[in-house]
Amino acid sequence: MPFDLETAPNPDNLKRVAIDPISRVEGHGKVTLLLDEDDRVQQARLHIVEFRGFEKFIQGRPYWEVPVMVQRLCGICPVSHHLAAAKAMDQIVGARQLTPTAERLRRLMHYGQILQSHALHFFHLSSPDLLFGFDSEVAKRNIVGVAAAYPDIARQGVLLRKFGQEVIRVTAGKRVHGTSAVPGGVNKALSIEERDGLLKDIYTIIGWSRDAVALARRLFEQHLDSYNAFGRFEAHSLGLIRADGAMDLYHGGLRARDKDGRTLFDHVDYHHYWDYLQEDVKPWSYMKFPFLRQLGPEQGWYRVGPLTRVGQCDFIPTPLADKARQEFLAFDAGRPAGSTLGYHWARMIEMLHSAEMIKELLHDPDSLGTDLMTQGERAERGVGMIEAPRGTLIHHYKVNEDDLVVRANLIVSTTHNNQAMNEAIRQVARQYLDGRKLTEGLLNHIEVAVRAFDPCLSCATHALGKMPLQLELMDASGGLLDRLQRDTDGQCTSPDA
Repeated sequence: MPFDLETAPNPDNLKRVAIDPISRVEGHGKVTLLLDEDDRVQQARLHIVEFRGFEKFIQGRPYWEVPVMVQRLCGICPVSHHLAAAKAMDQIVGARQLTPTAERLRRLMHYGQILQSHALHFFHLSSPDLLFGFDSEVAKRNIVGVAAAYPDIARQGVLLRKFGQEVIRVTAGKRVHGTSAVPGGVNKALSIEERDGLLKDIYTIIGWSRDAVALARRLFEQHLDSYNAFGRFEAHSLGLIRADGAMDLYHGGLRARDKDGRTLFDHVDYHHYWDYLQEDVKPWSYMKFPFLRQLGPEQGWYRVGPLTRVGQCDFIPTPLADKARQEFLAFDAGRPAGSTLGYHWARMIEMLHSAEMIKELLHDPDSLGTDLMTQGERAERGVGMIEAPRGTLIHHYKVNEDDLVVRANLIVSTTHNNQAMNEAIRQVARQYLDGRKLTEGLLNHIEVAVRAFDPCLSCATHALGKMPLQLELMDASGGLLDRLQRDTDGQCTSPDA
């Protein structure tokens, strides 16, 4: 049964342990643990403590500004927001089918984003834990320590990310916050010189990506029992899938499966995602809790991202990545597919797939075309969906007759994974912290669980409304005198009343 975050005990005599902030993730968040007198975990929660507000201040802006504006949600995955918003605005301008060149260039940009983001997360943020151990010395558990102990791995990580950023630069105009995806297509063509510059290095990049997959697998083999058990839980899954069942990180229909692998729905038109997904709110986090409508808020939470995508697709349409996928699913009777740390292995398979796709797109003559724009009958509503590095990303806009955005709803990858991350934290806390004297190394296990999802906490906190707030009045010795709580409905209550 899933851990019930709402009914977990919270009496005043429980000890509170906070990991604040969580390190080596994008954005600001914290984890709180409540321990009883025997140091047993009674409650574990992930709190998102920053606020962005994009859904509100996008309102009133001309629709053509949005694909550039929403990139400011994040400096790590701006391309994903850029493309999801552009896909939504395609519908506003009636561009039901992009020109072949526009689609190729958007896909090229997207796979460059997947490659650079996965390289950043695996090598810079997660490899210190995986290479040195979760309890290793803090001073070397970072990318500088990796560079000193494993210079070749660190170098490849840096150059893989650099190549992905170069793909973004030549397609989007610049490495961060580009401007080329516009409603109806793209505004920048790819030159022969730019194409040839990328082709010069792509085979090296594919080789290094294969090495990264092998490294991730080797780490699983070396730590088989602990990796398989770490933060392990079964969950429903959600993601985009191509019409033939292949992995497609740019476009497709929605597929959902339950935790036992049974299909709940398949090839669903994402333009009506609200018929299948709904969002819940909790008073202790700025992040929403999406769920599958047919299963309800308690049982309908799910998992997205590389672990889901590699396991949920029928095949990967590039040969090296598909072979790696088959090995991943066959490994130890498929057990890594349920392990939180399986995200790292799956992520490297996707990085290899992205490198192979970049090679194919660079050899495609349509990528060098000049027919970049199309349009059709105007609409007032647009939905864009894409598989961002961290998982499924939804942008939904309504535009009035004056071309101004009057409604925006964004459901980002980290939001989809919200409940799953809380479940991983609960599992790891119970497994490694229960009844033990806390150390930095043990607390780092909690951070390792969060980092495996590669959360982007900046992206995930964007709704503007009535903020939950708790005020505590303490005396000079640190004793609690009074406490007042404002819930999401604006009502103020005393939790102790």
